[in-house]
Amino acid sequence: ITSFCLWGGGSMEQRPKLREIGGQGVWTVSSCKPGFGVMQLRDDSTDTYWQSDGPQPHLITIEFLKKTAVQRISIYADYRQDESYTPSKVCIKAGNSFFDLNQITVAELDEPEGWVDVETCEGICIPGICFGQSPER
Repeated sequence: ITSFCLWGGGSMEQRPKLREIGGQGVWTVSSCKPGFGVMQLRDDSTDTYWQSDGPQPHLITIEFLKKTAVQRISIYADYRQDESYTPSKVCIKAGNSFFDLNQITVAELDEPEGWVDVETCEGICIPGICFGQSPER
C-alpha cells in the first residue's frame, strides 16, 4: 500500500467538507521491512510505500485519543507496480481498544490502480480503527 488517508469532520451530506484526519491518530503496522513503515505509508508520496515483513494478516492500526468520526478511508495501491504485495481484500474494524474490534466493512480490491475509497457505516465515531489485509489472495 503506497498511501493511506482517513476522512472525517462533516456529516454525510457535507461530504465536500471532509478533511484528512489521519494526523490525529497514532499509526502502527504489524510488521515492516526497514525503511518501508508508517512514515512511508503516510508521507503523501506515491513513490514510497509500506511493505510488511511477516506472516499474514498484515495490519495497520490507528488509535485516536477520543472518539473520531471516520467517514471514508482512501487507499492508494497499484497492482501493476507490485502485484504480489497488493491486497485483494481489506477488512476494516473499529472498537474501543484493539481487543474489542468489530468488523465495519470489507472492501474487495480487484487489481487496483490508484486511489480506492472505502466508505464507513454512516461516519461512525470510533476511538480506534484497524485495517487488515485478508490472508486470502
